[in-house]
Amino acid sequence: MVLVSASRKTLLSPMVTILANSWVTTTIASLQTLLLLVAVLVVVTLAAQRWRVTPPILMVIAGIAMALVPGLPRFELSPEFVLLFVLPPVIYAAGVAMSWREFRFNLRPIGLYAIGGVVFTTCALATALHYALGLDWGLGFLLGAIVAPPDAVAPIAIARDLGVPRRILVVLEGEGLVNDATALVIYRFAVAAVTTGAFSLTRAVGLFWVILAGEIVYGVAIGWLSLRLRRWAHNTRVEIVLSLMTPYAAFWLPAHLGGSGVLATAAAGLYVSWRGPLQISAATRLQGIFFWDLVIYLIDGLVFLYTGLQLRMLVERIHLGELHWLLLVTALTAVIAIAARFLWTFPVVYVPRWISKQLAARDPAPPWQTAFMVGFTGIRGVVSLAAALAVPIATREGRPFPHRDMFLFVAFSVIVITLIGQGLSLPRLIRWLDLTRGGEEETRLELEQQRAARHHVIDRAARALEQIAAEHAVPDDAVREVQDHLAEQRRHVPAPPGDRPAPACSTAELRAALIGEQRRVLHQLLRDGQLSDESRRRLERELDLEEAALRHRDDLAL
Repeated sequence: MVLVSASRKTLLSPMVTILANSWVTTTIASLQTLLLLVAVLVVVTLAAQRWRVTPPILMVIAGIAMALVPGLPRFELSPEFVLLFVLPPVIYAAGVAMSWREFRFNLRPIGLYAIGGVVFTTCALATALHYALGLDWGLGFLLGAIVAPPDAVAPIAIARDLGVPRRILVVLEGEGLVNDATALVIYRFAVAAVTTGAFSLTRAVGLFWVILAGEIVYGVAIGWLSLRLRRWAHNTRVEIVLSLMTPYAAFWLPAHLGGSGVLATAAAGLYVSWRGPLQISAATRLQGIFFWDLVIYLIDGLVFLYTGLQLRMLVERIHLGELHWLLLVTALTAVIAIAARFLWTFPVVYVPRWISKQLAARDPAPPWQTAFMVGFTGIRGVVSLAAALAVPIATREGRPFPHRDMFLFVAFSVIVITLIGQGLSLPRLIRWLDLTRGGEEETRLELEQQRAARHHVIDRAARALEQIAAEHAVPDDAVREVQDHLAEQRRHVPAPPGDRPAPACSTAELRAALIGEQRRVLHQLLRDGQLSDESRRRLERELDLEEAALRHRDDLAL
């Protein structure tokens, strides 16, 4: 037995060594590729800032350019990776950033776009492809579900930079938060119909509403559990890890059971947005904001780069003989997808207000420029490409899935057409529609609200200080020190724009210059051996927090 065992070890050792070396080599190559993409991401971000171009647009263009460079490795996007690992944190972060109050107030238009708009676009595409090109109904609905949901990342970035009215941003953000769920549910029904040849509209509609209700309840429960665990932990690092685990806990189970996972993740994010401010500690919130900003920046950037890089894979898989047919399908799909959003937008905006006088009085109809802007922002994103990549290779009978390469080509092309074409023209459209004027008025009102809220908060704190001092016999020195602190806070409340003087050097600039001088003194003391590294870090952190507060206050005053 010893000889046999030794013989087996002798035979297996080289095999294990080869497999281990192969795994290490593959891992190193993947890390090198990731570092290359991160470096490209940084360069493209800096170029986008310099050229005043929205980063997602430039990242897709950079990805397409890299795909055409000979010798570079092949970058193929895994649909499972996108749907199960990339999408959950993006949806969750958008939900946390969304105001629950604004989401609830705009729930009607958000639902009409995220559910009704996606269904309408899918049906319009399926009908056009069936009657114009003879495509089977199931395949038409599948392609419609793939390209129907718009992506909100690029248009939101453009619209926010240009200062469009807040409500447009809320509707677009809310739609982007939920519409992927509608599209993915339709997508799964369409795939099942093509692979099995059976489809029941009544069952599909009933199951859709069950998924909708079930995912919302489950998502709220995950959000509640996440906040409870984070309060119990009382550890900033653990709380941030729990926040990272929350979107996956919300997404994976519904997705495994046949739902989309998107609604559950969005519901969890919205619940944390609503209940979190009073339950999350200040240290966790400060570090968590930085952590999530970095995570979403890397995810969005790498995903858009990967989207452009898929061009090489498509070129390798498409035959020249099919190119004319593919271009025809792409052109028809792009035109119908863009037109369907306009055809849905104007009736949805104005018809309900013509029918209901109560709705018109409670929520007056916006100008046509607003409706046109919302209709124009039908830019498609990575979810469409991931859905196309996830189309099965074969049906249940073992036959190749019909027109699978067509779905990939059309999805990629529609993303490029809408992202680059509509995305680059969106700033000019916003200026032509003169939507920035409404945004400027909203900004002025928000600044007035912020100033009033600051004064109100300081007044309440002053009254609470008097009450606490009277009830607990607080020493006078401590009371005066806190009163001086409140007076200092009141002095730093920004004055209205018309009341501000225009000095050569503002107070904030003077304080920033002094912080810089203090930081240089700290480093000099460290070099002279009069201060330890640990003490220098503590004092430097205090200066960093003060400088960050100055910058934040200055940004709010703009």
